[in-house]
Amino acid sequence: MKKLRSLKWFEKDDLRSFGHRSRVNQMGYAPEEYIGKPIIAIINTWNDFNTCHTHFKERVEDIKRGVLQAGGFPMEIPCMSVGEQLIKPTSMMFRNFLAMEVEEMLRAFPVDGAVLMGGCDKTTPAVLMGAISFNLPMIYMPAGAMLRGNFDGEILGSGTDVWKYWDLRQAGCFGDCEWRRLEKGIARSAGTCMTMGTAATMMTMAEALGLCLSGASSIPAVDSNHRRMARECGVEIVRLVREDIKPLDILKKECFENAIITLHAIGGSTNAIIHLIALARRAGIVLELEDFERLGKGIPLLLNLKPSGKYVMEDFYYAGGIQALQNTLKTKLHNIQTIKGDLYGNIEGAKIFNSEVIRTLENPLSTEPSLVVLKGNLCLNGAILKQSACEKRLLKHKGRALVYEDIEELKANIDREDLDVDENTVLVLKNAGPLGAPGMPEWGQLPIPKKLLKKGIKDLLRISDARMSGTSYGACVLHISPESYIGGNLALVRTGDIICIDVEKRLLEVCLSKEELNQRRKEYKPPQRDYSSGYLRLYTEYVTQAHEGCDFDFLTENRSHLEPRIF
Repeated sequence: MKKLRSLKWFEKDDLRSFGHRSRVNQMGYAPEEYIGKPIIAIINTWNDFNTCHTHFKERVEDIKRGVLQAGGFPMEIPCMSVGEQLIKPTSMMFRNFLAMEVEEMLRAFPVDGAVLMGGCDKTTPAVLMGAISFNLPMIYMPAGAMLRGNFDGEILGSGTDVWKYWDLRQAGCFGDCEWRRLEKGIARSAGTCMTMGTAATMMTMAEALGLCLSGASSIPAVDSNHRRMARECGVEIVRLVREDIKPLDILKKECFENAIITLHAIGGSTNAIIHLIALARRAGIVLELEDFERLGKGIPLLLNLKPSGKYVMEDFYYAGGIQALQNTLKTKLHNIQTIKGDLYGNIEGAKIFNSEVIRTLENPLSTEPSLVVLKGNLCLNGAILKQSACEKRLLKHKGRALVYEDIEELKANIDREDLDVDENTVLVLKNAGPLGAPGMPEWGQLPIPKKLLKKGIKDLLRISDARMSGTSYGACVLHISPESYIGGNLALVRTGDIICIDVEKRLLEVCLSKEELNQRRKEYKPPQRDYSSGYLRLYTEYVTQAHEGCDFDFLTENRSHLEPRIF
């Protein structure tokens, strides 16, 4: 076994090591409990506001059991908790903050390895980004999804069914009493959204990359198997430290290709594209939008989960979970090394127990890639559409633009009865990107105007430089890059312009000549923003565009060699 990193703090017979030992003794620990044993940091992204992680207090204890059983010494390190629902203006703004905190906590303290606790949307990529950058032995423990929702005997999916019933309410088809009952039935336990939203997607991506235990990502949060999985994470991290297996020993380009293939097969969140690009760059691997388009060809949609399908994560687990799905996909996946064994060995013999939930290659939910990358004069660096979750009539469409300069203008006007809009209108939202919002919030599922909902129209082509929740659905073109705030062509679109989309040709354009666009660019002035202080200043000075992963441009290199000086 490689010499333990933690011994740099404790083993010397000098004044500084004396101080370190005496302070650990102060906490009631004896030297034989921790000196010479792998010291394991448990990175806990819990707080009282993070609704997805309410069970993490218990899971910390489960992880500790495993660490102690394997001969390690566990130490909990609470880190920033970026719960999606309540943190404003958007959790995306704080993903990089949490990544920096994880990296610096692992570097600053006498730890030999880490268990990373995450689940709610941005926590998974954030803790992985930080751990990859410092490249210490680690294992990811996914939070797991909450139980299925229930309303008057109907199974509900968080997010997805909220949008559905909100539209019905706006159309006058759903009463206040029903709405309140829905509110009490849609989120019934600890855990993340139980649809294939961003949280479930990124937990699955962590497993597809090989960074968590096989099968862990699909276990429901409150299932007793989840507690056992947490304990096993504690056992395995001690082994990883002793064998000196680090994330950069695991992460190769093939791991990311497996993740992209799996992403298409599960109908995963559009947000995963940004996060996977950021994770790859932390690992020194070039991953571009073209990789998502290339690897999506020939990968059918196999998972019948909301928002693209019918079921929820609990059903996925009982149907065989991620192991069964990947075994079905086996011929299309690389046999990567994971933190515990090779992929093919981990999924061997995994069976589908409900072929309605997990489809086979011979009977997919859809033969088309669930996510597509669009190019054209509106998105020179790319844009994203989740075609599996939108009305087919809008996959090839031409319509008149109705443009909103910012979210405030949209919210103030979208439900006006005299709004000049019909089923062919293309809604456009500007200044919702990494810099323009700032933080690239989940504003991309622009609301259907109330006057159209009353007519039974449920989908429109909607375009923005924002993201949308992975639980959302509809013909929403997202992540337009370059964003409007920095002068991307989206900034130049005006109400009345004609916009055309052809998903088969992967094309998105505004029907304007280069000359007209150039003239409008000369007249363009970005909106005024005050980004002069605090974290907001740091964020807006260094964040990259969507096609680059929205990471800070100074954080893409490996920094494992930057050990603290101990004197």
